[in-house]
Amino acid sequence: MYLTIFLTAFLAATILPAQSEFVVAGAQQMGYNIWAIWWLASIGNTLGSVVNYILGRFLVQYQDRRWFPFKPKSLERGHRWFERFGKWSLLMAWAPFIGDPLTFIAGMLRLTFWQFLILVFVSKSGRYAILLGITQLF
Repeated sequence: MYLTIFLTAFLAATILPAQSEFVVAGAQQMGYNIWAIWWLASIGNTLGSVVNYILGRFLVQYQDRRWFPFKPKSLERGHRWFERFGKWSLLMAWAPFIGDPLTFIAGMLRLTFWQFLILVFVSKSGRYAILLGITQLF
């Protein structure tokens, strides 16, 4: 089950359609260790966003191709967030519809990788902490 948590969280942060919330909540209901669930989901989801960062950094020149993973509208919306809030917009990396394009745009704009990684981990781990109800323990 722990591998499933990690992989589902990883895939949910990439351009592939996946939902990790059901697996995470299900594992919690089945009695798995809440801290292991939180840690694996947070790391997996953050690493999935790293994939988007790398794609943004190296594949942006192909954005006019049909197979390109993000629609121009999503990129435009994410770019507006970045113009307005800068690197701090990555604290919204957890959010549906805007989070994945934000992580992609961070790569396009060549944001420092360590800043990217820290901000995205804070965002993703915070979401899973809220989902699991463990925020009061911090």
